[in-house]
Amino acid sequence: MKWTSVLAIYALLWVLAAFLVMPFGLRTPNEVADHRVETGHADSAPVNFRPGRIALRATILSLVMMFGFYLNYVYGWIEVEDLNFYGPPPVKSMGY
Repeated sequence: MKWTSVLAIYALLWVLAAFLVMPFGLRTPNEVADHRVETGHADSAPVNFRPGRIALRATILSLVMMFGFYLNYVYGWIEVEDLNFYGPPPVKSMGY
């Protein structure tokens, strides 16, 4: 696998991991005592949004996912043929 492919797949996995870890650890104004929502802000906006912590968690999770993806690429545990859940098609050739 080329290094550019590894980098592109890692970037996709990092974005996926960021969206997966983003909701964990956030608190809304309803969960924090004596917190007043300012005018113009959404009531559901997080009080303690920490992008650095989210980036760190996403980096760790994406490294684990990339490690698993690369091991699957090398050893071929799950192949494209394994993802055919419907069996062979009833008509093998349509003539075109």
